[in-house]
Amino acid sequence: MEKWENNRAWFLILPVFVIVAFSAVVPLMTVVNYSVQDILGPGQRIFVGAEWFRDMLTNSRLHDALIKQLIFSGLVLLIEIPLGIAIALTMPHKGWTASVCLVLLALPLLIPWNVIGTIWIIFTRPDIGLFGAAINSLGLPFDHTANPLDAWITVMLMEVWHWTPLVVLLAYAGLRSIPDAYYQAAKIDGASRWAVFRFIQLPKMRGVLTIAVLLRFMDSFLIYAEPFVLTGGGPGNATTFLSIYLVKLSTAMDLGPAAAFSIIYFLIVLLFCWLFYQALQSVGTGDKS
Repeated sequence: MEKWENNRAWFLILPVFVIVAFSAVVPLMTVVNYSVQDILGPGQRIFVGAEWFRDMLTNSRLHDALIKQLIFSGLVLLIEIPLGIAIALTMPHKGWTASVCLVLLALPLLIPWNVIGTIWIIFTRPDIGLFGAAINSLGLPFDHTANPLDAWITVMLMEVWHWTPLVVLLAYAGLRSIPDAYYQAAKIDGASRWAVFRFIQLPKMRGVLTIAVLLRFMDSFLIYAEPFVLTGGGPGNATTFLSIYLVKLSTAMDLGPAAAFSIIYFLIVLLFCWLFYQALQSVGTGDKS
């Protein structure tokens, strides 16, 4: 006798759909509404269609911010992913030292994002900051408020210090999930340390590294609080990333162009995340042998 499948449990997730609808879908539809209409007041609106989208797509300042954003996100992935894996490989696996390392690594992740910017403002000040004053004492002029290169270096150092622990924790969890039998077999075969990493550890970490790459790309591409507090997008527009440019549009009350730019920004993030995901999945899941 064929058993009837009872799928009524799916109704239990209806509250989740309701919450998502009110917290994400409704605001998104509001942004879409503002992006195609010039709303002058209650009951007064003019349909502009794709005019603001064309303006944003041909805006040279947006192109400049997008290039900076791509460079920044690319540097974040190139630095944080290998560095996080390297640190995870050197961490102890057992005992109280492993617990201490995990707690210390998690500390930067617990600090609010705007506080991170404030910490690095003080830390890199050229007159009294521990880092800034030390660099200047060596005869190397350093001032992130006046020099664009110094501003980029400071933002990158802040980002690496703040978010590399997330990659470390994910990579460490992936390493701890590998059964000891793999290491024992590699030892019997006389495999080198590099061979163990290349053929055992890296493939088995591919799942968590996929999550790490996607999270770090999305977070770095959407970054706002830390660089805004640290540099305000300056000096000049040297660190004006997409999110900072969007806020400048919104605070100038250009709500129509800002709404159009928000949708473009959202689609860019979705596109790159999909490309990253497809590229990582095409390599394999790490479970195949």
